[in-house]
This record gives sequence, structure tokens and C-alpha cells, in this order.
Amino acid sequence: MTARRTRVKICGIRTVEDAQAAARAGADAIGLVFYGPSPRHVTVEQAACIAGSLPPYVMAVGLFVDAPDAQVREVLSAVPLDLLQFHGSETIDFCMQFDKPFVQAVRMRPGVDLLQCRGQSMLSRPLSRGLLVDAFVPGLHGGTGQSFDWSLIPGPLRGEVILSGGLTPTNVRDAVRQVRPWAVDVSSGVERSSGPKGVKDPGLIERFIEEVHLADV
Repeated sequence: MTARRTRVKICGIRTVEDAQAAARAGADAIGLVFYGPSPRHVTVEQAACIAGSLPPYVMAVGLFVDAPDAQVREVLSAVPLDLLQFHGSETIDFCMQFDKPFVQAVRMRPGVDLLQCRGQSMLSRPLSRGLLVDAFVPGLHGGTGQSFDWSLIPGPLRGEVILSGGLTPTNVRDAVRQVRPWAVDVSSGVERSSGPKGVKDPGLIERFIEEVHLADV
């Protein structure tokens, strides 16, 4: 039986060059961050250029954190997004109002019931496309570079979730083999260690995706 291929999203893309490098390396999706406090934040104009530069079958995902609905609509009117990703405390009703496929992030901490979260997500099909499971770091929403205990993901959810949080070319092979997620989402783990924060390293992107493919063998 042929192994299922784990999908890869490279998040926090800020330039056309980085988006195209991710696509050439085999990324299935790139993430555009519309959250002002993030060093990976992009303007609507930047995002439109980046999304418009993508080749066929590479998705553009817009990431929001407790944004006003007017901001989300403004972005959607100008940027050809394929999927929305909500990383704050957005309700299901809020997420569904844009009539666009979306995923919701769940930050793992004591008391989080992923099976209950999955049940709520299933009720909002077909717009809700699943859960992204990330590390919990107080005051931060993604791109933290912190991982969490992957064994906290219940068996019934393995194969469904999008795994995020502290993934790097060094640990992603183990993560995929342990969790067998539908997809992995990386941001800080493929960035340059020197210079401005948030700048992607094409070599690290290639290594990351190669390690994911090796885990699928």
C-alpha cells in the first residue's frame, strides 16, 4: 500500500521570492499573516502580490488573530485567498460568516479537549476543514518556535490534524512518524538565524520538505 503524502504549509511568507522558493521546494500552501504584532505581518498590497505569484495548485492561506470582520472582508476583497486560518478566540459563527473554507488553531494546554474541538468543527462542515494544533505560549499566536507533547493528540485525530509548533528540519521527521498528521505547518523553523526576524531560508525550506517526504516512506 502506498503511504499517504503529508501536506506542507510554509507560513509567515513576506516576499514573492520566498513564496516561489517554497512552491519550487514542493510546498502545498503558503501562509500570509494579517496580524499586526507579528514580525511576519504583511500588508494587503504585499499579500496580493504574493498570492498572485503562486503557481497552480499551491494554496494561499490568510492567518488572522481576533481580527474585526471588516478587516477580514477587506483582505478577501483584494487578496485571492484559498483558505482562512483563525488563531485567536474566534467563534464558529464568526469563522463561517465569510463563506470561505477555514481552519481553526487550537493551542495545546491543560484542559484542552481536542475531541470536543473536533466535534464542534465537524458541525460547521463543509466550510470548516479541520484543526491546526499548535503550542501554547502566553501572549503569542503562532510562530513561537515552541513545541508541545505530541502524545497529547488523541489517536482518533491522528491523520486529521494539521501539526504546528516548534517544527524544524531536525524534528519534523519524528513528528510526522509519531503523529501521522494530515499536514504540517512551519514558520520560524525555516527562518534565517541572523538578520531581521521572519526572513525565510530557502535551504531550510527544502530540507524541511525533504524530511517530511522521508517520513512518509
